[in-house]
Amino acid sequence: MSSNESRPYSTPPVAVCLLVMAALYFARQILIPLAIAVLLAFLLTPAVRRLESFRLPRVPSVIVVAAFSLAAVAMVGWTVTSQLIQVITELPNYKTNIQHKIDTVRGRSGGTLARATESMEELSKELSSPSHKDAPPVLPRNPARSQKDAPPPPTPREPVPVELVEPPPNALQSIRDLLTPLVAPLETAGIVTVFTIVILIRREDLRNRLLRLIGVDQLTLVTKAFDDASTRISSYLRMQFLVNASFAALLTTGLYVVGLPAAALWGVLAGMLRFAPYVGPIAGGALPVLMAIAVAPGWQTPLIVLALFLVIELTTGYAIEPWLYGAHTGISSLAILVSATFWTALWGPIGLVVSTPLTTCLVVLGRHVPRLEFLHVLLGDEPVLSDDLQLYQRLLAADRQEAQATIDRFAAEMPPVHLYDSVIVPALARAEEDRHRGALEENHERFIAQVITELIEKLSPIPRVPPAPGKQAARNATYPTRAMCIPAADKADELAAAMLGNLLQSADVPAVSLPLEGGRETLESLNPEAGDIICISALPPFALLSARSLARQLRESHPGVPIIVGLWGTAEESAEYRDRLRKALDVEVATSLAEAVATVTQIRDRAHHGPDRTLVGT
Repeated sequence: MSSNESRPYSTPPVAVCLLVMAALYFARQILIPLAIAVLLAFLLTPAVRRLESFRLPRVPSVIVVAAFSLAAVAMVGWTVTSQLIQVITELPNYKTNIQHKIDTVRGRSGGTLARATESMEELSKELSSPSHKDAPPVLPRNPARSQKDAPPPPTPREPVPVELVEPPPNALQSIRDLLTPLVAPLETAGIVTVFTIVILIRREDLRNRLLRLIGVDQLTLVTKAFDDASTRISSYLRMQFLVNASFAALLTTGLYVVGLPAAALWGVLAGMLRFAPYVGPIAGGALPVLMAIAVAPGWQTPLIVLALFLVIELTTGYAIEPWLYGAHTGISSLAILVSATFWTALWGPIGLVVSTPLTTCLVVLGRHVPRLEFLHVLLGDEPVLSDDLQLYQRLLAADRQEAQATIDRFAAEMPPVHLYDSVIVPALARAEEDRHRGALEENHERFIAQVITELIEKLSPIPRVPPAPGKQAARNATYPTRAMCIPAADKADELAAAMLGNLLQSADVPAVSLPLEGGRETLESLNPEAGDIICISALPPFALLSARSLARQLRESHPGVPIIVGLWGTAEESAEYRDRLRKALDVEVATSLAEAVATVTQIRDRAHHGPDRTLVGT
């Protein structure tokens, strides 16, 4: 049997996506009510559980919550419907005012805008006029005798218009015409109500069946996904409902004070439309403004209504919602826009309303299911690259401006020691690995070193000027301790040593960062004493042997001086190598700059209790 025949056939991912989209589209008559019912169940479950906490059985709790919800919806619907009928009835009374507003917008007679409008109307009439082929034929100027004796051509006659007049409908037909548009929404509402009640009553059984369908071998993973999804969606729907209800109440009150007719209608519609992302708030604000234009004689009332809506919308969208939501849905703004377009194309306006909760479910699945991780990457709002990868990518692209902006953003969010340990040093380690593999060009290497050097100088508390040969580094008047940071092998080690020197200076430890070239000679000229500290900077994975060799040489030449070997970024590796290094060379080993600073300060504090020595300045 060949290798191709032994492989099981797998459906391509594109075909799977197309099949899922087709199923969502053709089964929308069932899936739309089911999706709405599931979301309503998420919204109403906390209320049902609250009643159950008072020892009320499940079924009566669900009936009470469902009855209360339906009563509230019916009351609001009756108010909105009655005001809508009133607005439609009185709309002809606003014809004169609307015409006046249109004339005001078009401009005075003979004005530029009016002339442009008249020109467009004339051009439209010209384009819609009948073609010349319908005109009677033109006879020649000098007709022949046969043409003169011929009878005149028949005159075309206009066709007689025929109009079909239906008899007036009877009472039964009028009722049927009135109820026909309401049948489909009422049918959907009934199905949603039944689905919601069943889901609320049998929610544990449905959850268990879904768990069994997915597989009990992944119970831990699926349980985390369920908990995450239920928490996010329930919190989102509950907060969104409260925010939109408060928005509708504030807008209704404001419109009532302004004196706009049917204030409750426009407030409720604006609150309901806010469930639709992006488009909903715009439509919700346009409706009362248009009503104000139709009703008010001038432009003052429409401007007041517009200002009222903008104040409430901006306050709600940029102050109240971020504060209330706290744990957001986890969807990026671009993903919300794309998902709204996708679900609207499949399910129409209902898809626009349910797009955010449904996309939240997909993001949760992508977060917990490895095979669906691409959903979390594409739709989620969490960073998909670590901080050091973001910086290193910009450094590889030689984008100085964005690399500096990335560093500045991280520097504003974290202290320098955390910035060095979690961002700069890992980025340097990646650069070192690429350089040794031959994947990093020389110009990129110089650019990375230059940007990191500028960052170190920017964060340096004092200038990093190494002392001249024959002189000693400045000693602190309180602690007789100096720190001398020396690189183990290459430029990356030198940069890490400079970072350590900065942090030690900030910790009130006199420190000097020695250069890569001539560092050993400079160290000997400093004449380290027993109270001083030598710090070796080594950036893995290729500087460990150099650090070990340098530590052995320094221990032989300076037996009484404490030595700290910094193996940056090796905390996750085995501690056996570090223990052997400590015992073999009598040195301290630090795996992070923060740990090295803590070790130096401990040695300094111990030296503070010993005999003081003469302090020499540079």
